[in-house]
Amino acid sequence: MPRLRQYFEVYRVMLRNSLVREMNFKLNFVLWLLVESLWFVGQLVFIQVIYSQVDAIGDWTKWDMVLLVGTYQIVSQIFQAFFYVNLNSLPELVRTGKLDFVLLQPIDSQFTVSLRQFGIDGVVNALVGIAIVAYSLLKLHVMPSPAQILLYLVAVGFGVSIHYAAMLALATISFWIVRTQGIIYGYYSIINLARYPDSMFKGLAKFVFDWVVPIVVVTNVPARLLIHATSNPWPLLGHLAAASAAMLLASRLLWKVALNRYSSASS
Repeated sequence: MPRLRQYFEVYRVMLRNSLVREMNFKLNFVLWLLVESLWFVGQLVFIQVIYSQVDAIGDWTKWDMVLLVGTYQIVSQIFQAFFYVNLNSLPELVRTGKLDFVLLQPIDSQFTVSLRQFGIDGVVNALVGIAIVAYSLLKLHVMPSPAQILLYLVAVGFGVSIHYAAMLALATISFWIVRTQGIIYGYYSIINLARYPDSMFKGLAKFVFDWVVPIVVVTNVPARLLIHATSNPWPLLGHLAAASAAMLLASRLLWKVALNRYSSASS
């Protein structure tokens, strides 16, 4: 328990420093909010164009799709707020040898590398996603039960963990390859597929994006738990939980292997 308190205290300090840094660059914060808002509006326009031609994509109606995009916004922005900036800077820490200072600290290095910085703009954008999800439910005349809402939140957490594990694994490749930003940016582009209904994916593509790189289930499972509720939601949640556990374990093992071969940029 004292060990757990120590981690909470360290994170509290890192969080406070990040917030102070964010408030020193208020214009940058506002501009990022504006950019993200415009991107989100673009997604809604895209949905409107698609559903002006069709009534449904598989079993996803227009407002189902809007809710899906809102869920994508929540998952991706929470991930971006807490993890993306940190993992994106890992290759630079390795290349310059600054990772040495992280490894000298008396706490787990993966914890520090993953949570050093925090982006408040991501949290604000996630709140916009929550508002869109709530409005979509209103338009669908769906009132989820407290149990459904709880399962939705758990599923969102699993979704964030999948993005985290995948990005950590890709960033960890920098221990072998000097610059991996291109790979990281590539993954961040691929996760845009998560905003599309799972009904669009068939055969090999469905298997790959459900299990190998499970980015489709990241948002589709939480959304289905709200609007396509079944009497037995556990297979859906179990699928997401299994994918999350497998990716977290794999990324942790890769991190350990990478640390064992790390010899610092100065040696």
